Amino acid sequence: MLIRKPSDIPSSEITSKSDYMDRRKFMTAAAAVGVAALGADRLKNIASPREAVHATEKLATVPSKYSTTGVTPTSFEDITTYNNFYEFGTGKTDPSHNAWRLKTSPWSVKVEGEVKSKKEFDIDALMKMHPLEERVYRHRCVEAWSMVIPWIGYSFSEFIKQCEPLSSARYVQFLSLDDPKEEPWIYSVNLDWPYSEGLRMDEAMNPLTLFTFGLYGQTLPNQDGAPVRIVLPWKYGFKSAKSLVKIRFVKKQPRTTWNESAPNEYGFYSNVNPNVDHPRWSQKYERVIGAPFWKARQPTLMFNGYGDQVASMYAGMDLRKNF
Repeated sequence: MLIRKPSDIPSSEITSKSDYMDRRKFMTAAAAVGVAALGADRLKNIASPREAVHATEKLATVPSKYSTTGVTPTSFEDITTYNNFYEFGTGKTDPSHNAWRLKTSPWSVKVEGEVKSKKEFDIDALMKMHPLEERVYRHRCVEAWSMVIPWIGYSFSEFIKQCEPLSSARYVQFLSLDDPKEEPWIYSVNLDWPYSEGLRMDEAMNPLTLFTFGLYGQTLPNQDGAPVRIVLPWKYGFKSAKSLVKIRFVKKQPRTTWNESAPNEYGFYSNVNPNVDHPRWSQKYERVIGAPFWKARQPTLMFNGYGDQVASMYAGMDLRKNF
């Protein structure tokens, strides 16, 4: 069922990013002083976990030619408190309250399958593999809401080069963390875990496909997929797998979580397409999170507005059948 968000908070009441970050520094400092006396369990009851327990770090970035121009980013507050991350609850605000349990250090990503040799990359090595870019991308959810997010990362193709895939590799599969100790809600949802997503090799190599480590100038908050995720701006959001621990290069189309769970609702490709409705709602329009009410409802763009960069990959395909 579609979970709807309460009426949007007026923009005049949304905390600015600078004020938000100052408050977060204050809360982090206060937590450091009081944690010995209060203990971690009591600490999370007096301060927002994402502020006091898992502070993020600033990242140095270089300009990107792939960043979307002429759009205004959604507020940091909305991006970090309105999320789909079922491992931490099915409500939109659940991840921001519950994802403090996720331990993102140490962290590594394993590479398997049709590659010259198996590899394992530490998160720090991944972040230093290529200069980090800030790319402002439109983000479109299959539930017909959208945001504009300033992600930080680099083209996934740069990572693929380090993996040395064989010519037999036609698809890439992404697997997320599957740990009920850190993700207590994982088995309360009737899905086949771990969360799995996949792409054709040409989609994975497209320069828009972003290996993502941060947003708004800092490392990813836990609720947004820390410490590393994939971002695919022309596809519905569920294709952009979070908290990656394994990447497989495979010969055949891999299973993907939502396509396997409800194939009539969630296709393998899941390109943003206003002409193909979800069985339970229209995709012709989207609700822009954080926008004033007179701008909140906007027409959905084919390929989420990235057709010039990606449409050629689907030439000759029936995008109603291959939705």
